[in-house]
Amino acid sequence: MLFLEFSMADNHIKDSYKSISSESRGLFKDNGSRFIAHAYPVETEEEVKEIVAALKKEYYDARHHVYAYRLGYMGDKFRANDDGEPSGSSGRPVLGQIDSCGLSDILVVVVRYFGGIKLGIPGLIRAYKTSTADALANAEIVEKIASKLYRVHFGYMNMNSVMKVFKDMDLVQKNQSFDMECSMDTSVRLSLVDTFLERMADVEGCRVEEI
Repeated sequence: MLFLEFSMADNHIKDSYKSISSESRGLFKDNGSRFIAHAYPVETEEEVKEIVAALKKEYYDARHHVYAYRLGYMGDKFRANDDGEPSGSSGRPVLGQIDSCGLSDILVVVVRYFGGIKLGIPGLIRAYKTSTADALANAEIVEKIASKLYRVHFGYMNMNSVMKVFKDMDLVQKNQSFDMECSMDTSVRLSLVDTFLERMADVEGCRVEEI
Protein backbone atom coordinates (compact mmCIF):
# COMPACT_ATOMS: atom_id res chain seq x y z
CA MET A 1 0.00 0.00 0.00
CA LEU A 2 1.49 3.32 -1.07
CA PHE A 3 0.58 6.36 0.99
CA LEU A 4 2.95 8.83 -0.67
CA GLU A 5 1.60 9.94 -4.04
CA PHE A 6 3.00 11.95 -6.94
CA SER A 7 0.95 14.09 -9.27
CA MET A 8 2.29 13.87 -12.82
CA ALA A 9 0.68 17.21 -13.65
CA ASP A 10 2.72 19.36 -11.30
CA ASN A 11 5.27 16.88 -9.86
CA HIS A 12 3.98 17.86 -6.41
CA ILE A 13 4.50 15.48 -3.52
CA LYS A 14 1.39 14.70 -1.53
CA ASP A 15 2.91 14.31 1.92
CA SER A 16 -0.18 13.86 4.07
CA TYR A 17 -1.72 10.60 5.23
CA LYS A 18 -4.36 9.38 7.66
CA SER A 19 -4.05 7.94 11.15
CA ILE A 20 -6.06 8.06 14.40
CA SER A 21 -5.77 10.63 17.17
CA SER A 22 -6.11 8.41 20.25
CA GLU A 23 -7.04 4.95 21.51
CA SER A 24 -10.43 3.59 20.52
CA ARG A 25 -12.21 0.30 21.19
CA GLY A 26 -14.57 -2.10 19.49
CA LEU A 27 -16.42 -5.26 20.49
CA PHE A 28 -17.91 -8.32 18.80
CA LYS A 29 -19.56 -11.36 20.40
CA ASP A 30 -20.32 -14.72 18.84
CA ASN A 31 -21.34 -18.02 20.51
CA GLY A 32 -19.93 -16.96 23.86
CA SER A 33 -16.62 -15.70 22.51
CA ARG A 34 -15.78 -12.02 23.02
CA PHE A 35 -13.49 -10.09 20.70
CA ILE A 36 -12.30 -6.84 22.27
CA ALA A 37 -10.48 -4.62 19.78
CA HIS A 38 -8.09 -1.85 20.81
CA ALA A 39 -6.78 0.64 18.22
CA TYR A 40 -3.79 2.87 19.03
CA PRO A 41 -1.82 5.59 17.23
CA VAL A 42 1.83 4.44 17.10
CA GLU A 43 4.96 5.46 15.21
CA THR A 44 7.55 2.79 16.06
CA GLU A 45 7.77 -0.97 16.43
CA GLU A 46 9.00 -0.42 19.99
CA GLU A 47 5.67 1.22 20.85
CA VAL A 48 3.89 -1.75 19.30
CA LYS A 49 5.84 -4.22 21.45
CA GLU A 50 5.17 -2.22 24.64
CA ILE A 51 1.42 -1.96 24.01
CA VAL A 52 1.02 -5.62 23.07
CA ALA A 53 2.97 -6.67 26.17
CA ALA A 54 0.84 -4.41 28.39
CA LEU A 55 -2.41 -5.81 26.95
CA LYS A 56 -1.22 -9.39 27.43
CA LYS A 57 -0.56 -8.52 31.06
CA GLU A 58 -3.93 -6.76 31.47
CA TYR A 59 -5.90 -9.52 29.72
CA TYR A 60 -3.76 -12.34 31.09
CA ASP A 61 -6.69 -14.76 31.13
CA ALA A 62 -7.63 -14.27 27.45
CA ARG A 63 -7.07 -17.06 24.92
CA HIS A 64 -5.54 -14.93 22.12
CA HIS A 65 -4.05 -11.45 21.62
CA VAL A 66 -4.15 -11.00 17.85
CA TYR A 67 -2.66 -7.83 16.39
CA ALA A 68 -1.71 -6.00 13.21
CA TYR A 69 -0.01 -2.70 12.51
CA ARG A 70 1.11 -0.46 9.68
CA LEU A 71 3.71 2.28 10.10
CA GLY A 72 5.12 5.26 8.22
CA TYR A 73 3.82 7.63 5.58
CA MET A 74 4.59 5.01 2.95
CA GLY A 75 2.88 2.34 5.06
CA ASP A 76 5.78 0.04 4.23
CA LYS A 77 6.30 -1.35 7.74
CA PHE A 78 3.55 -3.75 8.70
CA ARG A 79 2.82 -7.05 10.38
CA ALA A 80 -0.15 -9.31 11.09
CA ASN A 81 0.11 -11.77 14.01
CA ASP A 82 -2.42 -14.60 14.53
CA ASP A 83 -1.19 -15.43 18.07
CA GLY A 84 -2.15 -19.08 17.84
CA GLU A 85 -5.34 -18.74 15.80
CA PRO A 86 -5.46 -20.66 12.49
CA SER A 87 -3.16 -19.07 9.91
CA GLY A 88 -4.78 -16.20 8.02
CA SER A 89 -7.94 -16.24 10.14
CA SER A 90 -7.24 -13.28 12.38
CA GLY A 91 -4.18 -11.06 11.87
CA ARG A 92 -4.81 -10.59 8.16
CA PRO A 93 -8.47 -9.57 8.60
CA VAL A 94 -7.36 -7.00 11.20
CA LEU A 95 -4.74 -5.60 8.81
CA GLY A 96 -7.30 -5.66 6.02
CA GLN A 97 -9.57 -3.33 7.97
CA ILE A 98 -6.67 -0.96 8.64
CA ASP A 99 -5.90 -0.90 4.92
CA SER A 100 -9.52 -0.49 3.85
CA CYS A 101 -9.56 2.74 5.89
CA GLY A 102 -6.26 3.87 4.35
CA LEU A 103 -4.58 4.27 7.74
CA SER A 104 -0.97 4.13 8.88
CA ASP A 105 0.91 4.72 12.15
CA ILE A 106 -1.70 2.50 13.77
CA LEU A 107 -1.84 -0.69 15.83
CA VAL A 108 -4.94 -2.80 16.43
CA VAL A 109 -4.93 -5.55 19.06
CA VAL A 110 -7.94 -7.85 19.34
CA VAL A 111 -8.23 -9.76 22.61
CA ARG A 112 -10.28 -12.96 22.40
CA TYR A 113 -12.01 -14.71 25.24
CA PHE A 114 -13.00 -18.19 24.05
CA GLY A 115 -16.62 -19.07 24.65
CA GLY A 116 -16.30 -22.84 24.35
CA ILE A 117 -17.65 -23.17 20.81
CA LYS A 118 -15.31 -23.19 17.82
CA LEU A 119 -16.30 -20.63 15.19
CA GLY A 120 -14.44 -22.08 12.20
CA ILE A 121 -12.25 -20.09 9.82
CA PRO A 122 -15.12 -18.03 8.29
CA GLY A 123 -16.46 -17.25 11.77
CA LEU A 124 -13.03 -16.14 13.00
CA ILE A 125 -12.47 -13.94 9.96
CA ARG A 126 -15.85 -12.29 10.51
CA ALA A 127 -15.22 -11.80 14.23
CA TYR A 128 -11.78 -10.21 13.89
CA LYS A 129 -12.88 -8.12 10.92
CA THR A 130 -16.05 -6.86 12.65
CA SER A 131 -14.43 -6.06 16.01
CA THR A 132 -11.63 -4.15 14.26
CA ALA A 133 -14.11 -2.27 12.07
CA ASP A 134 -16.00 -1.26 15.23
CA ALA A 135 -12.84 0.09 16.88
CA LEU A 136 -11.91 2.08 13.77
CA ALA A 137 -15.46 3.43 13.42
CA ASN A 138 -15.14 4.76 16.97
CA ALA A 139 -11.77 6.40 16.28
CA GLU A 140 -11.12 10.00 15.32
CA ILE A 141 -9.34 10.03 11.95
CA VAL A 142 -6.65 12.71 11.64
CA GLU A 143 -4.32 13.91 8.92
CA LYS A 144 -0.60 13.52 9.52
CA ILE A 145 2.18 15.22 7.62
CA ALA A 146 5.20 13.24 6.46
CA SER A 147 8.40 15.10 7.27
CA LYS A 148 12.16 14.81 7.71
CA LEU A 149 14.22 15.99 10.66
CA TYR A 150 17.23 18.22 10.04
CA ARG A 151 19.95 19.82 12.14
CA VAL A 152 21.20 23.16 10.90
CA HIS A 153 24.74 24.29 11.79
CA PHE A 154 25.73 27.91 11.28
CA GLY A 155 27.97 30.67 12.57
CA TYR A 156 26.65 33.22 15.04
CA MET A 157 27.07 36.01 12.50
CA ASN A 158 24.71 34.21 10.11
CA MET A 159 21.91 33.72 12.63
CA ASN A 160 19.66 36.39 11.12
CA SER A 161 19.81 34.74 7.69
CA VAL A 162 18.94 31.33 9.15
CA MET A 163 16.13 32.77 11.25
CA LYS A 164 14.66 34.45 8.17
CA VAL A 165 14.41 31.09 6.41
CA PHE A 166 12.75 29.57 9.47
CA LYS A 167 10.29 32.46 9.67
CA ASP A 168 9.51 32.48 5.94
CA MET A 169 8.87 28.73 5.92
CA ASP A 170 7.09 28.70 9.30
CA LEU A 171 9.49 26.11 10.73
CA VAL A 172 9.57 25.21 14.41
CA GLN A 173 12.91 25.57 16.19
CA LYS A 174 14.01 22.70 18.43
CA ASN A 175 17.12 21.98 20.52
CA GLN A 176 18.69 25.39 19.92
CA SER A 177 22.37 25.87 20.75
CA PHE A 178 23.69 29.42 20.38
CA ASP A 179 27.43 29.99 20.64
CA MET A 180 30.11 30.95 18.13
CA GLU A 181 29.04 27.74 16.40
CA CYS A 182 25.23 27.50 16.53
CA SER A 183 22.81 24.73 15.72
CA MET A 184 19.11 23.96 15.84
CA ASP A 185 16.80 21.16 14.75
CA THR A 186 13.61 21.36 12.76
CA SER A 187 11.05 19.16 11.04
CA VAL A 188 10.38 19.89 7.34
CA ARG A 189 7.40 18.43 5.49
CA LEU A 190 8.43 16.41 2.43
CA SER A 191 6.91 18.78 -0.10
CA LEU A 192 9.09 21.61 1.26
CA VAL A 193 12.40 19.75 1.64
CA ASP A 194 13.91 20.89 -1.68
CA THR A 195 13.01 24.52 -1.00
CA PHE A 196 14.42 24.30 2.53
CA LEU A 197 17.74 22.83 1.36
CA GLU A 198 18.04 25.40 -1.43
CA ARG A 199 17.37 28.28 0.96
CA MET A 200 19.89 26.98 3.48
CA ALA A 201 22.51 26.46 0.78
CA ASP A 202 22.32 30.21 0.09
CA VAL A 203 23.31 31.00 3.70
CA GLU A 204 27.10 31.39 3.91
CA GLY A 205 28.75 28.79 6.13
CA CYS A 206 25.51 26.95 6.83
CA ARG A 207 25.60 23.16 6.98
CA VAL A 208 22.50 20.92 7.09
CA GLU A 209 22.37 17.26 8.12
CA GLU A 210 19.43 14.89 8.23
CA ILE A 211 18.92 13.33 11.65
